[in-house]
Amino acid sequence: MDIISHLTRTVSPAVLADDHSPAKKNLLEQFYAIFAARLANDETYNRFANENIARDDDAFYNRVWTEGAHRDQISRELAHEHNVDETASRGLVAMAAPLAFHEIKSLAGTTPVPQFLSNNLSSYQHHIPAWAAAVLPASAVAATPMSDTVSTAPLHKEEEPQGSFMKALLPIIGLIILGALAWALLRGCQENPEPVATPATTMQKDEQGNEQSVMAADIEPASLRIATGENGTLYACRMNVGNETLQTNVMNALTGAFGDEANKCRADVDDNFAIDMPAAAQLATILPIVKNVPNASMIIKGDTITVNAPDDAALAQLVSDLQAAAPAMMVEAEGPLDLQGEIDDSVAAADVAMNNLGENPDPRDVARALSIQVINFQVDEAVIPDVNKAILDRAAKIIDDVPDLNLMIIGHTDSQASDSYNMELSRERAESVKEYLVAQGVDASKLTTKGMGESDPIADNSTEQGRFRNRRIEFMVNDEMVDPNDGMTINSDSLDPDLNPLDSNNDDLLPDGDDATQDTVVDPTN
Repeated sequence: MDIISHLTRTVSPAVLADDHSPAKKNLLEQFYAIFAARLANDETYNRFANENIARDDDAFYNRVWTEGAHRDQISRELAHEHNVDETASRGLVAMAAPLAFHEIKSLAGTTPVPQFLSNNLSSYQHHIPAWAAAVLPASAVAATPMSDTVSTAPLHKEEEPQGSFMKALLPIIGLIILGALAWALLRGCQENPEPVATPATTMQKDEQGNEQSVMAADIEPASLRIATGENGTLYACRMNVGNETLQTNVMNALTGAFGDEANKCRADVDDNFAIDMPAAAQLATILPIVKNVPNASMIIKGDTITVNAPDDAALAQLVSDLQAAAPAMMVEAEGPLDLQGEIDDSVAAADVAMNNLGENPDPRDVARALSIQVINFQVDEAVIPDVNKAILDRAAKIIDDVPDLNLMIIGHTDSQASDSYNMELSRERAESVKEYLVAQGVDASKLTTKGMGESDPIADNSTEQGRFRNRRIEFMVNDEMVDPNDGMTINSDSLDPDLNPLDSNNDDLLPDGDDATQDTVVDPTN
């Protein structure tokens, strides 16, 4: 397990926010290694092993290194090594320490943190500079070969006469100029030079330690969303994961808690998502807790678990139980529904996703981007709100420009009305979206529609927030070879399940031969 890469991906963005300075990113990477070596010491770790460390506890850093001289040396050396202001260096490591602590505890799972870090020493030891020996326990220094690439000499240097300095600098400047000329010549001689704008790639490691090449940016945290029904049933389930290994691990945990009902969980497996999930090791404990709360919902994304339940007392107990079961995770109760905020955020997120599509986009990425926005139809209506039209206008151009891009538009409702009414309303809303896109110039043959009514929820229908999420429009690639269950190609009709169990028909998501005799409002030719 590459601990430093994991912390760089999960902690550094939270610390740096919009600051994309490579120097500060590298500073944090080196700090993570020193921090890990410190936590690998039992005596150090045991000082706060039983504390509930808040993620914004800047004073936690002072408890890891109790000697002020050591803290000063760390911030001073890191600042000097990475050419960062010393005050900024001190602030970065103080902010990073509690966040990194939570991530490391999550990675360790049931293994004691010092043991976990000792077992994975090889993944971070080469990042530890030689000067760190002065701020680490003797046991850590003995167990950790230090990098000899960083000088341990004092930072203070005697000033040299200015003339001598300039004389020493001239040969260096000459070498830089020669190097630049040689590089330019080499680039000009290449038959197929790499485009300047080629996106950077990085390596993710899955839970088995296997490396996978992915884009350095645009990696979304893996996520799991479930809702329970009455009597411990699995009412709804979705997951977004980066590979089949993580999908299998999550499915095994779901099956252990819900049995065969876990098979209804729909998975989007794509390298847009992370291949690790901080809560994966605790799912076997987490899921039974949620299962025991009727009509509850849970979203796991990154290091946060958000839960809801219609009963306030049950919700408070659920939060408490999950905090005890997964102390490394941030567990929170879902707040009141901010309708306009949810809509605005979804449109903004969809806009960002559309911007990231680039030329000749993958049809599945287009479908995902369009599904992000909330199209909040008025009650009993199918009129598209103005706020959604800009995204749909952009979508129309993309659909029209990409030759083989065929989409299915799927309408969903909550459970507030009758089954038949919801089925009709969901179809009308999907058809309304299609008509708008066609009016913007999209070839009608590239779009099909289907209404699912209340039969395919993604959240509970017992809370206002859950019902809001269930009322939605989704887009899918419609090439008749995409499994609605996980987005993978299929070769058998048996993998195209009945997703409308509320009637007696085999009303599966993609229209095919078994829908021919349906007496429903769905028109497969739409």
